Amino acid sequence: MADVAEVSVSRPPLTADEIDAAAKRISDIIEPTPLQFSPRLSARTGAQVYLKREDLTAVRSYKLRGAYNLMVQLTAAERAAGVVAASAGNHAQGVAFACKAMGVRGRIYVPTTTPKQKRDRIRVHGGEFVELIATGETYDAAAAAAADDVARTGATMVPPFDDPRTAAGQGTIAAEFLEQLGTAPDLVVVPVGGGGCLAGIGTYLRERAPQAGLLGVEPAGAASMTAALVAGAPVTLPEIDPFVDGAAVRRIGDLPYRAAASFGGAVISHASLPLLTTTGTPTGTASFRMMQVDEGAICTAMLELYQNEGIIAEPAGALATAALAEVTIDPGATVVVLVSGGNNDVSRYGEIIERSLVHRGLKHYFLVDFPQEPGALRRFLDEILGPDDDITMFEYVKRNNRETGAALVGVELGATDDLASLLHRIEESPIQAERLEPGSPAYRYLT
Repeated sequence: MADVAEVSVSRPPLTADEIDAAAKRISDIIEPTPLQFSPRLSARTGAQVYLKREDLTAVRSYKLRGAYNLMVQLTAAERAAGVVAASAGNHAQGVAFACKAMGVRGRIYVPTTTPKQKRDRIRVHGGEFVELIATGETYDAAAAAAADDVARTGATMVPPFDDPRTAAGQGTIAAEFLEQLGTAPDLVVVPVGGGGCLAGIGTYLRERAPQAGLLGVEPAGAASMTAALVAGAPVTLPEIDPFVDGAAVRRIGDLPYRAAASFGGAVISHASLPLLTTTGTPTGTASFRMMQVDEGAICTAMLELYQNEGIIAEPAGALATAALAEVTIDPGATVVVLVSGGNNDVSRYGEIIERSLVHRGLKHYFLVDFPQEPGALRRFLDEILGPDDDITMFEYVKRNNRETGAALVGVELGATDDLASLLHRIEESPIQAERLEPGSPAYRYLT
């Protein structure tokens, strides 16, 4: 995959007028979400950073906007036949809420990997009007099952992103923050999963605030929009990391792809974006960029939002804020960052902390072959560990030899720079230790 690819400009599949119409349709059920100034992120970036708090909707994500805008336009016959949806969790909650509010029956398909918290909330929002069906390990598997349901029953599909009515509803976010801000921002940062939110917000900005720059952010393990823009058409990724469940989509939607392609600009397909300018291009339209963020960096952003702002963000919800740690923004620029969802299962925080520590270089794993002699473990603690290091995991690998032999040892460092001295002490020690590299087969298997 190339680092940079020029994107051809085509006719947009969505208009700002359609988004304005959607804003009127949903206004009776969806209140505007706050646009919150962030002193911490402003100080970090040198910009004026505002968080668009979509985690504060009735379903804790922006997905209600698109689901309700689509469903409120159904005919009486379509409502009577019911609706079907596939979702990793947030869109399902939006559909469920709309089903109950409108009295429409719905069947919602989710991957088996969907966190329990999201499943429980789907049932709460939909009540007796919704049947929840878990199938497959990815969104794409759930979507295939939902498509089969529609073919069998004649129900109406409510797509999470690949429909102009859905994308128009999600684009109402832009209409809101432009009114709240009172002027056009220099940059808008949007998380990208299926691409409907990017399509809606980007379309509205291009027509109503063309001077605003747009940055789409994908998880590194599921960068389907970047792959599509580089290839010139939507492509199916061979595999994805499902951790960022709200944005882990194997294939970008056709409509979102066409919308993004119409924005023009360059695609950045690697995780590091050294410089992002917010000045206009020679054609008079502001820049559009895509970037990827490592899942560990997303976890760090989640923890920072919780510890500093008290915001409970899910992985996809912190995706856009995670990008701010990896870009350089013009000093004093006005930046709007979408906090897209807050449906995070508290049982996941152990893994979130783990991924964050690994990404920051503070957590490391070793296979240590202790010699079969008394005091070997004590020697490891005294001679190899630094004064600020801590063992967070210790487990003998062979179950029939739990007293001596190889052990999996997790070490948390006091500081990232302490790794070099730790590795040097291991090299000088008679105790044999092998560092497990993140991403390697042994690392995934043993940790």
